[in-house]
Amino acid sequence: MKIGKIRLKISPIILVVGGFFAILLAIAYILGRDSTLLVWGIPTLILLMIMPLGLNYLSQKEYADVRPQYEREARSVRIKLINLNMVGEPVRIEGVVEKVRFQFLNRPQYIVADRSGEISVKMFTHPGVTIKVGDVVEVLGMVMKRYLAAGDAIVNGVSIKKIDKVVEVKPQAKGK
Repeated sequence: MKIGKIRLKISPIILVVGGFFAILLAIAYILGRDSTLLVWGIPTLILLMIMPLGLNYLSQKEYADVRPQYEREARSVRIKLINLNMVGEPVRIEGVVEKVRFQFLNRPQYIVADRSGEISVKMFTHPGVTIKVGDVVEVLGMVMKRYLAAGDAIVNGVSIKKIDKVVEVKPQAKGK
């Protein structure tokens, strides 16, 4: 589904939850034959599906609105140099995606590495393109702590996009 330039994506978990409650509603109606269940249940099921789409739209729109600001203000840094003293600073990193997690939740987390190290990039909404392991990407985001009170530095990704760059990988020594 697309609204304007924003491509919405519904999480498979939302579909499973909606299907589960639709089955429960059908069973309750068949057993009880009470039409008020349908009067309240069907609109509730519709809201159960529409609300996550609305939140996804709002997140996508907000990220699209702040992306130009990050493109202007973010400074390019090597991953090794990102630390807790940089919390709150916009950064631009380039690297290879080593791991992808939580895409099915529409809240993907990427492990991005360059020659200096690796860092976790958390997105709070799905990016516009599908990012896979091995893709060379450019990330715009803000440095933050992994956990509220403690933890290492990570990047809260505002934008992640594939770039046309070849990353040379050092050949592994034989026997390793």
